[in-house]
Amino acid sequence: MPEELPLPPASFEFLIISYKTQAEMHLGLLKLSDDQPPPDVRLARHFIDMMAMLQEKTKGNLSWEEERLLNNTLTELRFRFLQHSPDSEKKSS
Repeated sequence: MPEELPLPPASFEFLIISYKTQAEMHLGLLKLSDDQPPPDVRLARHFIDMMAMLQEKTKGNLSWEEERLLNNTLTELRFRFLQHSPDSEKKSS
């Protein structure tokens, strides 16, 4: 039996990084395996919306570092989402 890897501690930072990774994977920005499904912009948007909901619900309750991580992550993902959405492809054609 293979040795089990230790799990990272449950933290706000790990939650944000997990959602970011999921969004990037569904935008097709991360290739984790050869048999990875095609990009799914709808699922990417779901993870971005989940982070936006967390941002709203945790306003005033985060440390400076947590707030900065969440704000920067959302800004980056929203920009990447716009670059990969079907509407942006129509405009650039």
